[in-house]
Amino acid sequence: MENLLINPILKWVGGKRQLLDEIRKRIPKNITTYYEPFFGGGAVFFDLKPKKAVLNDKNAELMNVYSCIRDHVEEVIRLLQEHKNESEYFYKIRQMDRQPEFQALPLPVRAARILYLNKTCYNGLFRVNSHGEFNSPFGYYKTPNIVNEPVLRAVSEFLNLSAYTLKTEDYEKVLKSAKKGSFVYLDPPYEPVSDSSSFTGYNQGGFSRQEQNRLCRVCEELHAKGVKFLLSNSSTPHIQGLYRRGENRKRFHIELVQARRSVNSVADGRGEVDEVLVRNYE
Repeated sequence: MENLLINPILKWVGGKRQLLDEIRKRIPKNITTYYEPFFGGGAVFFDLKPKKAVLNDKNAELMNVYSCIRDHVEEVIRLLQEHKNESEYFYKIRQMDRQPEFQALPLPVRAARILYLNKTCYNGLFRVNSHGEFNSPFGYYKTPNIVNEPVLRAVSEFLNLSAYTLKTEDYEKVLKSAKKGSFVYLDPPYEPVSDSSSFTGYNQGGFSRQEQNRLCRVCEELHAKGVKFLLSNSSTPHIQGLYRRGENRKRFHIELVQARRSVNSVADGRGEVDEVLVRNYE
């Protein structure tokens, strides 16, 4: 029987929970290894529950959370129980990554910090500044679920059951090992549809148009190796053009789907928005 407690442990801007029905019906059968190089909140992975996977995100603090939930879940739970839903305390914890001794802190302490900040910051917006420092404001929630013990323990057990590799590398490097029979789900920081709608600051440096171009080239290389992929992105003219240019018009299938986005600095930019799903298989 499927354990219904196995769910994402972090709230993530651009998370795919609402698109799972659309994504699920496009997942190919008989996958040897599942790859997710922009892991984020991991909604698709936790929904599919593959037996073998390579999970990656360039955000080291994020991937440390998953490593510590897998290896030190009881310590993380204990540390979370010590955190408080108070504004002054929140900003004190948020400031920790500005201190030179931050990198020397025990990894479970850093993992619990990220979970705490994620549950209590505004809209669960994981955002860092140009120095890689967490800078989302306090959320002022009355009763945030800071310590969800049953889910944390279920996810810990799940991550220990199968062959899951956790990485913190550039996505292109990670995908070099993907072979025919593997399946890659790509959920990069979306190309903004306007200047006011960009929330790519979950990792230092963001994700520029040049990076979107590089990702398209990586998709072309995956296709040449016979590796199946499914890509999510915003439906902008640039993204549409990339995956329809030249031979890509024959290689790739582009489908429009609608998703509800609640995070935008302009109210008119919230609500149903067009996104694309790109795949290289029938």
